[in-house]
Amino acid sequence: MSALLKVRNLTARLRHGPTILRSVSFDVNAGDVRGLVGESGAGKSMIGKAILGTLPRSVEISSGEIWLDSENLLELSNSERRNRIGAKAALIPQDPLTALNPSRRIGPQITDRLVQILNWKRTDAEMRARELLNEVHIADPDRVMKSYPHELSGGMRQRILIASAFAAEPNLIIADEPTTALDVVVQKQILKLIKEMQGRHNTAIVFVTHDLGVVSKVCQTLTVLYAGKVIEDTRVSDFFNGPSHPYAAALLAATPKYTDPDSSLMPVPQSVTDATRAEVDAFDRGKV
Repeated sequence: MSALLKVRNLTARLRHGPTILRSVSFDVNAGDVRGLVGESGAGKSMIGKAILGTLPRSVEISSGEIWLDSENLLELSNSERRNRIGAKAALIPQDPLTALNPSRRIGPQITDRLVQILNWKRTDAEMRARELLNEVHIADPDRVMKSYPHELSGGMRQRILIASAFAAEPNLIIADEPTTALDVVVQKQILKLIKEMQGRHNTAIVFVTHDLGVVSKVCQTLTVLYAGKVIEDTRVSDFFNGPSHPYAAALLAATPKYTDPDSSLMPVPQSVTDATRAEVDAFDRGKV
């Protein structure tokens, strides 16, 4: 099967600063969900931003390729890339309160992308928005479309962002820790909803998370990162049967066991962190 998304040897660095992504490579097949996992600062969100072309100006891609649907996005002009991404990819961001414009009603925030990038008629886009709000189990879509973000709960705002991401039937969605800002009960509902929508629309997802419990529920494949370097790339079922890299195994061991609430938390041993850091440093020396 030809992959929908192919990331090849992606390397990025801070301008006049250190490397933050180190020759990252992975594939995402159509309709599959790949998890990107690692500690804070591992480079998970930066990979998503690199795919979508939204890296901050302080970061530059020094080498690599990002192929989406047989087209290398890094070879396109900014306007060409924006048009391709607008038609084929979308984002579910981490914090719905900051992602939504507080001064605009919900309806236009869903329909603008359809109208401005995909040239839909406004009436058709509004009809599509109502359909999607029904799909994400929001009652009274007309009222919600006329509401402002602050008038809705956190769970409703996240459902709106999910609906917006699926609006144009993208081939690929980047989900950047979409449950982090929610309480535990709502997190479970949102994960179930994302899985439901992904299956219904057969959309590939790159799911950025630090939670291996989330990975076990929604992902088929998994990339484990440390300091911007791929440490392990495997199927989720194989990972939970026994990771091959010591750092990945330590991350798994550090995951709370909900079946044994009295068990002690297992931090990643300093010896494993030191050895993995030395591996990254050796990789850097080999690239110089």
